[in-house]
Amino acid sequence: MQDPKHGHWWLEFGSGVLVGYWPSFLFTHLRGSASMIQFGGEIVNSRGNGFHTSTQMGSGHFAGEGFGKASYFRNLQVVDWDNSLIPLSNLKVLADHPNCYDIQGGINRVWGNYFYYGGPGRNQRCS
Repeated sequence: MQDPKHGHWWLEFGSGVLVGYWPSFLFTHLRGSASMIQFGGEIVNSRGNGFHTSTQMGSGHFAGEGFGKASYFRNLQVVDWDNSLIPLSNLKVLADHPNCYDIQGGINRVWGNYFYYGGPGRNQRCS
């Protein structure tokens, strides 16, 4: 969210737990507003031995394994121009190597907008 007084950017976790801060001069292109929000994860894979890395993402479990196994984000919201929290309206997910790592999004009344993600890296289907 953006501090309305100074214009700096904060990442808030839950209700009032501030976990990140970025001065406004880092994001001069956001002075007016943003039309899109993106975030993601990445595993560096140099294929040094000719195979995909065995580095896990998240818990190391695929998204389809669900609660208790896969990692997740839930209650995804953004802050509008009036500093009000609003749910995401158009969640899109993408996995470049779904046999190595994947992601599944959804929405329900308890979790709001959410997604499960993760994977083991190198496995029988991911080489």
